[in-house]
Amino acid sequence: MIALQLASMRLRDFSRKATGQPLLICAPFSLHEALVADFAPGHSLVQALQQGGMDRIYVTDWCSATSEMRYLSIDSYLADLNVAVDDIGAPVDLIGLCQGGWLSLVYAARFPQKVRRLVLAGAPVDVSVPSDLSRMVASVPEAAFDELVHQGEGIISGKHTLRFWSMPLTPQDVEATLQRDVGDGSEQGAALLARFERWDRKLLDLPGTFYIEATNWIFRENRIAQGQFIALGHKIDLADVTVPVFLLAAEKDILVPLEQALATARLLGTPPQWLEQSSEPCGHLGLFMGRESLGRSWRRIIRWLQAGGDDVAEPRPRIRA
Repeated sequence: MIALQLASMRLRDFSRKATGQPLLICAPFSLHEALVADFAPGHSLVQALQQGGMDRIYVTDWCSATSEMRYLSIDSYLADLNVAVDDIGAPVDLIGLCQGGWLSLVYAARFPQKVRRLVLAGAPVDVSVPSDLSRMVASVPEAAFDELVHQGEGIISGKHTLRFWSMPLTPQDVEATLQRDVGDGSEQGAALLARFERWDRKLLDLPGTFYIEATNWIFRENRIAQGQFIALGHKIDLADVTVPVFLLAAEKDILVPLEQALATARLLGTPPQWLEQSSEPCGHLGLFMGRESLGRSWRRIIRWLQAGGDDVAEPRPRIRA
């Protein structure tokens, strides 16, 4: 069901109970719809969380941009994320997937009392650790991205986003992503392949302002990692993030390489005993949709989330120079 409709998102409610610790999945806002978090039985993060005993689950389903949304900025999305958290009831456990990861991390730094635990899965933060994606952005003049926004009258179409940020997927790529044989002749395999192809073809349009900010501030200037990111009027210091954090990376990820995804750890103020890491032998999308990944690392994450806050001591206050 849709719990809340905002300009930027539909907040989807998968809760089975009205009480308990709320968990919010911040889906990526780049190419595809939030179905990446609830793709199909056996390939659904939402389902895995429910089977693990999580009863209050919400997902940000970001809306494709219309002309009225062309000036929405990163601050606009942070503000709407804040409205969603307040509506759910803080503090939340926050899971950020891919680009939803850097947004979740910035949110946790901006509103530290509203996040209880934070999971970052395949999340690009410190792009000084190179990737194909960051190298591509660095190789394209800023004016080229500005021209795309101008041509789209303030909107970046999904096909242009796909051109710069992704590549076509073969049936073999789909099998590697879902971590199962979809060409085995079974009805289920054929249905999964068809469903994936429909999802892959349905692209989101992005507000030009948000797109330019994300491209330049995150992937070109590395502002989050360098402590130069301004979120809703406050400069973000990742050392202020002291909540328990779990970092999940994919070993074959060309968009957010393992080294980049795990490099976030050294930027946080989270005490070592509150910091967990795991990796999966898959590519980027396999972290969220892969049958084996969901049955392995995500089970560990579920146990970690359920451990609550009683298994570790309070962190000591940070002493600033």
